[in-house]
Amino acid sequence: MNDLPKQPAAPDPANELASDSSPIDPRDFRNALGTFATGVTIITAAAADGKPYGLTCNSFASVSLNPPLVLWSLVVYSSSLTIFQNASHFTVNVLGDSQQALANKFAKSSDDKFAGVDWRPGLGNAPILAESVANFQCRSVNRYYGGDHVIFLGAVEAYAYNASEPLLFARGTYGRFVVDDERKKSP
Repeated sequence: MNDLPKQPAAPDPANELASDSSPIDPRDFRNALGTFATGVTIITAAAADGKPYGLTCNSFASVSLNPPLVLWSLVVYSSSLTIFQNASHFTVNVLGDSQQALANKFAKSSDDKFAGVDWRPGLGNAPILAESVANFQCRSVNRYYGGDHVIFLGAVEAYAYNASEPLLFARGTYGRFVVDDERKKSP
């Protein structure tokens, strides 16, 4: 008996990234990825005319401590892709557990997502959202195409954080971090 997971035959490298040639069901794959809890961020940037843009994102990750690098990804058909591709800087705003409504607001299309939102301009005028758990102000370093997304690599030039609880996302819903009482007692 073999307990190894079933793997499809190796794809033709020329067509490996084509969505219609993958043997993996995209909806089921998304469900599997959803078992990995992530933080919730709002990535922001400013257009050339200074107008602020932002979107909810949970594809944020650290890349390197030295130099300090982070990444996030955006689907290629996003209406704000050009804004982020042309921006000199972006800010990753890590949301707190009280900011679920803000996450929902920035997850939807809107002409002015910043209406009624408390923010200040950061490096490159990329908005820093008030009451976020952390923010990472990044200079855009590079972009890479990965399937149906563009991966943005940023060099962190400034950051701030506080002790507030982060907002988490898993299995299609929001949650919060709960400390294991046994670990809390450990030195």
